[in-house]
Amino acid sequence: MSSALPVLPVPRLVLWRHGRTEWNATGRFQGQLDPPLDEQGRTQAALAARYLAAGLPEEETVVVSSDLNRAAETAAALTGLLGVPLLLDARLREHGMGSWEGLTRDEVATRYPDQFADWTAGRPVRGRGGEEPAEVAERAVAALADLPSARVAVVVTHGGTAGRLMERLLGIGPDHRRVFAPLGNCAWSELAFQGNRWRLIRHNSSVLQLPGAGADGAVQHKPALRAVPSPPDAAAPGVDAEPPLTDADAVL
Repeated sequence: MSSALPVLPVPRLVLWRHGRTEWNATGRFQGQLDPPLDEQGRTQAALAARYLAAGLPEEETVVVSSDLNRAAETAAALTGLLGVPLLLDARLREHGMGSWEGLTRDEVATRYPDQFADWTAGRPVRGRGGEEPAEVAERAVAALADLPSARVAVVVTHGGTAGRLMERLLGIGPDHRRVFAPLGNCAWSELAFQGNRWRLIRHNSSVLQLPGAGADGAVQHKPALRAVPSPPDAAAPGVDAEPPLTDADAVL
């Protein structure tokens, strides 16, 4: 049984997942290991930061990040634009995955077939070590409860931790864990406290670089917002669905 949800000092949360790493691209579980952003991940962070910054009140926004490098580097792209300090909190680290960390999906499926079958079916995974989902949710909520008061908090974290945090805030239990598709790299979700509960305002939004004509007629690239639909190979796996081929940390 989860403890009572604490009152948070911010009424609006932007949960922003870090940009892509090489391990994301190759389907390797990161957990609490610390590979850096790859070139695409740094580009994703720069584009998303420009979009997010335009919609945030500079003097009333707090930015807090997991202390793992891939999240902190993503967050720094935003704090550099806003001119606000970056808070780091280890309680926002990724879901610890024990013996799976550093392995590819195929390696996990070969070495731990029963665990992998439970994971792809959305069942609890036993015996791999690491953390239980409820532990991840509670430490992440505790980190938010310790934030300074602000109108908005941008929380830069990881796919698994963001999912557990949303579930805890929205009161979603384990039986409905995969109602929401996982956040893509550098995508974000927004929640607001309305009435007496948290509500999901938007989910899995991201910025793409789309072509557009400049004033001189030349084709340029400019950021454009889209709500990311889950492509066929990136849907959250279920009993009747194949797991995504890449980005192992997205679905936990």
